[in-house]
Amino acid sequence: MPIVDVHTHIYPDKIAQKATESVGLFYDIPMEAHEGSISTLLELRSGSPITHNVVCSVAVKPQTVTSINDFIARSCAEDKSLLGLAAMHQDFENPEAELMRAKEQGLLGMKLHPDTQRVNMDDPRFMEVYAICERLGLALLVHCGDYRYDYSHPSRMKRILHEFPQLRVCAAHFGGWSVQDLALEYLEDEQCFLDMSSSMKYLGLRRTRELCEIYGPDRMMFGSDFPMWSPASEYRIFRSLGFSEDAYERMCWHNAERWLQTDIA
Repeated sequence: MPIVDVHTHIYPDKIAQKATESVGLFYDIPMEAHEGSISTLLELRSGSPITHNVVCSVAVKPQTVTSINDFIARSCAEDKSLLGLAAMHQDFENPEAELMRAKEQGLLGMKLHPDTQRVNMDDPRFMEVYAICERLGLALLVHCGDYRYDYSHPSRMKRILHEFPQLRVCAAHFGGWSVQDLALEYLEDEQCFLDMSSSMKYLGLRRTRELCEIYGPDRMMFGSDFPMWSPASEYRIFRSLGFSEDAYERMCWHNAERWLQTDIA
């Protein structure tokens, strides 16, 4: 069956090492991958059962949005195992036109990182963007939860989910990177997907499995957060959790299809 890693970041070769170093500095952790190029992603994926990666990059400046989207779309066109998400910035002049263009290029959704973009995820500018995504049928992946900032607080995600009930949202990192238990208070009963990226090594096997069971295998998705972590090593941890084959199939494949609204084979 297909195995989908729903959360990976890629960068053009000429900036892949610098971009990866910047991410490591932002989180003050060593990165498992020395640089976030496509070739390194595929190298680290090799030897594992992973067949597809959802790829994205974050726009920290409005003037980089179109070039990022072109890069992601081109990468996915060249390698059909890559499924792309568009970037967007809160100050981009015409988000509807750009998201329509991204969809025409084959991108399936949009990725935001409120903390590195330094904007509340429920900022009015983004609330307008979510309405566009909902209208266009684009999925949404959002970094959630950081004890250092309020931009990505899980309560803001809860507001978005209530405002846009038809928007297909994945709240990354169990809905709260570094604040997963707080996220549980806000998101346990909401209608959204969640990924487990950048969480398992910190939470440990027992708590990771507990959170997957609480949210349920119909909401959880496997994700690595490459280049922060190796997709293959993260998948080995995930497979060690002891779920049934049916649960693994949903978390590794069918939920990604439902979230992205595309067939993956």
